[in-house]
Amino acid sequence: MNNISGTDNKETINLTRSEQREQAFMLLFSKSFDDEPLEATIEDNAEMFEGGVCGYAQSVVSGIEDKIDEIDAEISKYIKKGWSLSRLSKPSLAILRLAFYEIKYVSSVPQGVSINEAVELAKKYTIDESKFINGILGSFVRDISEEE
Repeated sequence: MNNISGTDNKETINLTRSEQREQAFMLLFSKSFDDEPLEATIEDNAEMFEGGVCGYAQSVVSGIEDKIDEIDAEISKYIKKGWSLSRLSKPSLAILRLAFYEIKYVSSVPQGVSINEAVELAKKYTIDESKFINGILGSFVRDISEEE
């Protein structure tokens, strides 16, 4: 059996949800540079994480890959007129995909937590794009709330 988590029966590492989410972001960011299958991206990056890639990161990245067209269409509604996703920085796009997915499909994560975590990732991995990320996610959540 192929172990794509990269753990090779090592001691289990307990990660916070923020650390798990950061792994998912790193996988999404890495995947943005090539078209290899998700399993290959996970395998290629497993050594980067102590204990391998966690289940939450694998699950979320797999879910995003399954719904990438739908997620990207949603994100496109909230960026400036005349802009396309290709104009966004790769880190910002990865963060937005992760947050949109969590907000829309992961009911165990409160919307506010997804937004706050996305802003923190943006502060750490982008050059001054956290307000941009916060604004897009805030608009998305307001629209979802109005629809309900």
